[in-house]
Amino acid sequence: MNKKTRKVERTASDGKRATSGGRTGKNKSPDDKTPDDKTADAAIATPSSLHAASTSSLPAPSSPITHHSSLPLVIVNPASAGGATGRAWPSLASDLRAHFGAFNCAFTERAGDARLIAEREAAAGRSFIVACGGDGTISEVANGILASGADAELGILPSGTGGDFRRTLDVPKRVRDAAAALRTGQSVRVDVGRVEFQDRAGARAQRYFLNVASCGMGGEVIRRVEENASGWLASASRRVAGGQAAYALASLQAVVSFDRPTLRIQLDERPEFRLAVANLCIANARYFGGGMKIAPAALLDDGLLDVVAVGDLDTLKILTNVYRLYLGTHLGMREVQHAHARRIRVFADRPDERVLIEIDGELSGTLPATFEIIPRALRIRRP
Repeated sequence: MNKKTRKVERTASDGKRATSGGRTGKNKSPDDKTPDDKTADAAIATPSSLHAASTSSLPAPSSPITHHSSLPLVIVNPASAGGATGRAWPSLASDLRAHFGAFNCAFTERAGDARLIAEREAAAGRSFIVACGGDGTISEVANGILASGADAELGILPSGTGGDFRRTLDVPKRVRDAAAALRTGQSVRVDVGRVEFQDRAGARAQRYFLNVASCGMGGEVIRRVEENASGWLASASRRVAGGQAAYALASLQAVVSFDRPTLRIQLDERPEFRLAVANLCIANARYFGGGMKIAPAALLDDGLLDVVAVGDLDTLKILTNVYRLYLGTHLGMREVQHAHARRIRVFADRPDERVLIEIDGELSGTLPATFEIIPRALRIRRP
């Protein structure tokens, strides 16, 4: 889960360093460094040192830009992968510097920071912004770029638990390979989903998604992950498996106890229909839930959303067929329906029924919701 950013801006590997006053200077020998230089280097080394980094910090998300760098910005979520990203950052930064080149970086401290930083920096003219973390971090950075109205390019340095969007793009999992792909990859335009929904406070809200949004059991799984987060088993799971075991536990709980809702669904201008579902997925990309190939033929540039409805399966049938989701063969099941649409409207059949929505792996709110595709709305770098 993201945490709000105290931001460290840095230049790496080119023999210069950017400071908060916009100055650059040749690297000095260790003996020639000023006290401020040493403080900045310590802050670069690890997120836990950020409190000492006042001379090289980016301004807080709500603060005005005080200077601008033309270097790529890497937005790092140190809490991703159960905190492993923060602990491994010195090594990650070294690989990125060696295989990609010079960059600035900013660390997040709480949910929403990556979006705020990306929006601010893109609006100021930053042309290349890299998300370092999992699917949630990638989604936040993309939302920030899109909200800015600027044409900044998104890059991905994977360091999270799920890595679902990375799979669709074929971004390498190993950091040094992903860093090299950021340097040599091609810039392409991809479609983006947009959803209007009811947020967790009951107000109407809107956000973009790159990967998959779903309603039904998907939202219930995320709710249970959040609910279990403070328990000893979830804490142990995060230490052992970076959050995947906690997700698996929540999935099993949801399968056993979830009441399948009946939804009213309209695809484009076609007639509305009613459907009892375990989960309804609106997919721009192919994978969700930590490697489930929910929309095996989805394309990021076809101007369409893949709609996959997993019907009202009983618990035993779900458990005995879950492997199909990972293989991408579930579309052949009688209980699974698949369609394409540019705009999808979804309502709970019973007005008093609360059906949860997750968007790019984040529990965001409830139905009713309208999903639509925005063709080729975002530039992204891929291998």
